[in-house]
Amino acid sequence: MLLLENVVGLLSSKEGKDFEKLVQLLAQSGYWLDAFRLDARYFVPQSRPRIFIVGVHESVVGNCPYPRSNDDFCLGMDDWDSRMRTSSELRPKRLVDLMTKINLPTGWFCSDILAPKISKVSLADLIDLDDSQLWWGVDQVYKHYHMMSDIHREHVDELQRLGELVVGTIYRRKRHGKTRAETRFDGTAGCLRTPKGGSARQIVIVVEKNRLRMRWMSPREYSRLQGADEFPLVGGVNQQLFGFGDAVCVPAIRWIAENVLNPLSDNIAKVC
Repeated sequence: MLLLENVVGLLSSKEGKDFEKLVQLLAQSGYWLDAFRLDARYFVPQSRPRIFIVGVHESVVGNCPYPRSNDDFCLGMDDWDSRMRTSSELRPKRLVDLMTKINLPTGWFCSDILAPKISKVSLADLIDLDDSQLWWGVDQVYKHYHMMSDIHREHVDELQRLGELVVGTIYRRKRHGKTRAETRFDGTAGCLRTPKGGSARQIVIVVEKNRLRMRWMSPREYSRLQGADEFPLVGGVNQQLFGFGDAVCVPAIRWIAENVLNPLSDNIAKVC
């Protein structure tokens, strides 16, 4: 078996041609395939949707009536189509439409999965708020405050008026030729990225009644947002941020193992 991971842009790249080329190459190598979208936000407070492709090689399937047919291991054509559409969160329409249109030399199968419950852990639970952190000075905070659009800045002002401690994130983005500091206060971090310039690094913002704090998100906080809470940090800060920015979310992969790969392995043993 194999498991591949990629960004959701794989489905739209070259109008789906890149996805088709990938699965055709896998099928030509003898793999029966399934695909779904899973977001890290189900397990940790990070928005990180990814496309996962699961392959089972024909060498362990034997002569089983595998492609879209009714048996204990794979689903029939009608059943396959209906199962593919039972969870739009895991199998969005764009993905289902692509899979339906692509004829593989092997075939598709559909793992029996539903979207997991979303974790109740909030971003604030994973961010260090003590004064020993590398909080920015007044000038840097002031600079980013005024990089916000009117809507974002007014939201920050309103949170300060309410007086409760609120933790959020900022990404710096180019909008109409200007660099903007875009805030997010929904308890979820944006997708972690590798630190290729300031716009790729995520900023922590803490709003309180009498003060406003900002700083770069730390490698330890990156590790927590990838579900690898106490993973040992080695090398420099940029190396650590690159590692976690390019990583997969640990509990997401654990869920795939428990709900997709292990049941597939058990069925292979029964059938073959």
